[in-house]
Amino acid sequence: MAAIAQEYPAKPIRFVVPYPPGGASDVTARVLGQRMSEAWGQQVIVDNRAGANGIVALEYVAKAPPDGYTLLMANLGPNAINPGVYSKLPYDAVKSFTPITLTTIVPQVIVANRYLPAQNVKELVALAKQKPGELSYGNGGNGSANHLAMELFGTMAGIRMNAIAYKGDAPALTDAAAGQVMLALPTVIAAQPFLSSGKLKPIAVTPKKRVSALPSVPTVAESGLAEYESVSWGGVMAPAGAAAPIVSKLNGEFVRILRLPDVQERMAALGADIVASTPGEFAAYLQSEISKWTRVAKAAHVQLD
Repeated sequence: MAAIAQEYPAKPIRFVVPYPPGGASDVTARVLGQRMSEAWGQQVIVDNRAGANGIVALEYVAKAPPDGYTLLMANLGPNAINPGVYSKLPYDAVKSFTPITLTTIVPQVIVANRYLPAQNVKELVALAKQKPGELSYGNGGNGSANHLAMELFGTMAGIRMNAIAYKGDAPALTDAAAGQVMLALPTVIAAQPFLSSGKLKPIAVTPKKRVSALPSVPTVAESGLAEYESVSWGGVMAPAGAAAPIVSKLNGEFVRILRLPDVQERMAALGADIVASTPGEFAAYLQSEISKWTRVAKAAHVQLD
């Protein structure tokens, strides 16, 4: 078994991302992949396999040989939300994969069209109660992370809004800026260009603590919904059955890269917080996230098949 780890990697590694280029998962995979290529002398190929709320990518990885040459950039939506919104999946969210490490926690932010009269959570809730079902928000697709996060917000606030599904965060944000929908709940990374240009305004961030990239924006929790919390996250997984020495070697290398000062600065500038975990910590976190978002999907009656 030790010889396996010594020989690995002997050929290029495929790093599968379940989204198109440009998002948080893609950026993280490319930063990690470049550093791994430099250290190990083997090319790390970032393979963007978007489609079906991440199902396309996860099915591909789940069926790949567990030899360490196919890795998954895991994410909240396909790994923790899909099990609660699909009755059948071509993979098991827990049994089909081997956790390697959590990589990042990516905060989200509620944003609004700049002409919406609400400036904060209290005013947004009051406006939504005055106009039940009239305020619309764009999300990255039915059952996506920001769809469920906004449904959780609505349930806890006692309001009803109209969900409009798009094929990704970018078109939802574009329509919010144009006034086709009034609100969105993207990652801070996706929202930054729209906020810096003034095309959208921030209402509140979704973690329990304020976000360094938007220090003046309050959290939902401190704005009146004390128990509210929603964050996106990223992590690295291999197919189920990956050999323990390879898992250990991968974990050590990813943790080393994540702790490099320039990598931390790059991710912080994008609005992401670095997390370097053990495989066991990642496995426990995944289980808790699946349980949480399954409850949210059930309460919001979100079922996609």
